[in-house]
Formats: sequence, C-alpha cells, structure tokens
Amino acid sequence: MKTRTRAQAKLITAQLLSGAGIASGYAVGGLLAEEITGKTSMAGIAQMSVILGAGFIAYPLAVLAGKAGRRTALTLGFGIGTIGATVVLLGVALQFLPLFMLGMMLCGSATASGLQARYAAVDLVDPANAGRAMSLVVWATTVGSVLGPSFTAPGAHLGAALGMNELAGPYLISMTAFGLATLVASTLTKKIKPGAAEAVPESTESAESGDSAVEPPTMKLGPALRFALARPVPLFAMVTIIAGQMMMTNVMVMTPVHMDHQEFPLGAIGIVVSVHIAGMYALSPVFGWMADRWGPGTVIAGGVLVFATAIILGVIDATAEVSSMVLLSIALIFLGIGWSMFLIGGSALLTASVPQHAKVTLQGASDAAMNLGGALMAAMAGTVLQAGGFLWINMMATIVLLITLAFSIRAVPLMHWPGRGRTPTATKDDAAETSQMH
Repeated sequence: MKTRTRAQAKLITAQLLSGAGIASGYAVGGLLAEEITGKTSMAGIAQMSVILGAGFIAYPLAVLAGKAGRRTALTLGFGIGTIGATVVLLGVALQFLPLFMLGMMLCGSATASGLQARYAAVDLVDPANAGRAMSLVVWATTVGSVLGPSFTAPGAHLGAALGMNELAGPYLISMTAFGLATLVASTLTKKIKPGAAEAVPESTESAESGDSAVEPPTMKLGPALRFALARPVPLFAMVTIIAGQMMMTNVMVMTPVHMDHQEFPLGAIGIVVSVHIAGMYALSPVFGWMADRWGPGTVIAGGVLVFATAIILGVIDATAEVSSMVLLSIALIFLGIGWSMFLIGGSALLTASVPQHAKVTLQGASDAAMNLGGALMAAMAGTVLQAGGFLWINMMATIVLLITLAFSIRAVPLMHWPGRGRTPTATKDDAAETSQMH
C-alpha cells in the first residue's frame, strides 16, 4: 500500500511539473508563430506542432510502457519535452520557423506523457476506483497549469533581462519544469506496468470453468482498432476523447490571438488562459467519482451540455461589438470543464469496455488520435479565424460536437446509466475473439 501511495504521489508531482511547463508557454506560442512568420494565419502552427508531436509519440510511448513499464516511458517522454523547450528557445533566437516547429513538436512529448500518466494511475488501483485514480492525476495538473500562465509576464521579463525575445522567456520555465518532471518520473518503481493492478473481472465464469488464466499477449494496433470499430461502446469512448480535444484545441489556440487582435494586454490573456486551464483540471476528481458512482456515460452527457454552453458564450462574444474579458473567461472555463468531462468519461468508458490485452494499445491509439485531431484543428484555426473571425472558430467546434452525438446513438443503449446495470465490460467471448485477432 505504501509503495502504491508513493508511486501515486510521484505521478502527481510529475504531472504538476509537466502542467506548469506546458501552460507556461501556452499563451505565447501562437504569438511567437505569428511574430516569426508575420502572418495571423500561421498563429495556430505553434499549438498544432505541440499537439502533432504528442500525437506522433503517444502510441510509441504506450508500446514502450507495455514492454518496459511506465517508468521508462514517462521518463523518456518528459525528457524529450525538456529537449523540445530548449530547441524552441533556439528557434526563436534564430527566427527560424522549422526549428521552432521542431521544438514545439518535441514539447508535445511532455503532453503525451502527462496523458499516459492518468493510465499509470489506473494501473495502481482496483478497476472499481479507476475513475477516481485517473482524475486525481489529471487534477494534479491544476496547480501547475494555473500557475504556468501566471509565469508568462515574469518569464517575459526574465527573457528580456537575458537579452532574449521576451515572448520566448516563458519557455525557460517550461524547460526547467519538464526537466524536473523527468527526474521525478525516473524514480518511479519498475513494477508499474499496464494492468498491474487489474482485479478479477466481474464475471468469474472463466475461473469457475477451469479455463486458463493466462492473459493473451498485448494486441497489435490493427486488430485492436478492428475490435473497437466493431463495437459501439469502445468506439464511442474513443470518439469522445478525440472530439473533446478537437473542440478544446480549436477554440483555445485562437483565443489568445483573438484577444490580442482586440488589444487585450498580455497579462489579461494569461489570466484567461489560467482560468481555462483551471476548468480543465480543477473538477476532475468530481468527474472521476461520478464515473465510478454513476457510470462514464453520465460524465460524458454532462460534458455535452457544458461544451454547448461554452460554444454559445463564444458566439455571443464573437458577435458583440466589443469583446468582453469576463464573457471570454466564463466561456473558456466551460470549455475546460467540458474537455475534462469528455477526457475522464471517455477514458473510463474505454478502460471498462475492452479486454485487458487490448487496453494499452487502444489507450495509446486514442491518445495519438486525440492529439492528431487537435493538431488538425489547430492547423485550420488560424486560417478560419482570419476568414470568419472568432464566430467561425466556434462553428467548427459545433460541427465536432454534433458528430460526437451521432456516434452516441448506438452506444447509449449499451452503457451504464443510473438505475441500470453497469457498462458492459469485455466478456469472455470478446477476450477469446481478440486473442484470435493477433
């Protein structure tokens, strides 16, 4: 028990540091891209690069975790993020866009590692407490992520004092935070591996019948995806995770640029980013408890309503004669809360609805897809903002939300709702089927 508690504390600490590093440069990434290129349409390229990098490395890190354990995967992921922040500083100093983009992509490794940390927390507890364990690690990002943007202005002053571009200063903080997260992750126990704490399944039919308890080897990507695509619940879980990231990224990466165009000061932009990130993480323990108590579907349904509210508020601000910091702050808080509900609800639903030997593969695949989807939205966002303003940005998010609802139609009748049975876990037949798909 003490070993698990220490491991959870270390995961929380690493996540806190990583969150601070990511958030420190979040508010200035788009501004740096716009400054280097001189084009507003390129503002989204910064976060696109981060998310793209996270998307490319999420699945390899998941495979590494399955083979060598979570410690190795997380240490490597945070370490690459540290290198990335250093490369960003060099790219800005040289005003060389390809180098800047490379550094931002490498920073995405820290994002991917932070996402994997939530599954590492699940590996330490009984599956019945998966939602709460996952949400505590997600919640740990709150402190670092809220403080991170608050370092934007001091980081800018630090950069100027060192003779650097002041907008690059926050990445000095990112580099330090990622380095410390790497150090903490390297002290995790080697025993944290996917499924290490998996409890006996709810159905004990296989045990009673004398079937072999030997778990099949981890599924490869192709068979695992075919398994999920053929089943409404795992498919909806993955779509939820991906859609939440796409909607959040689309609106968030353009909000600082939109505010800058409205002549808000850098400090105000940092505050709005801070409250948004607080929304992303602060209530995650509540959503984890809700997922364990009432089922992941309840959390996802709430997320739909919250996302819809955020979009409506964004549209109101976009169509107003003068943009309001208060209205944007409220909209961004709701955007963050909706993201949290989709991430925790979708992750809990995915974990509960697939067999153990498919979990690590689908976890890595969903994290890769969510980041690649976010990168797509970020890549389009600058052009969309330039063409149709902040209104069109919110319309893009609306389309993604409607697509998510379409995927829910087949899954909803099969999911756990208050007053009904639990979300169907992977059955004996599923396990047998997946073992034949390798």
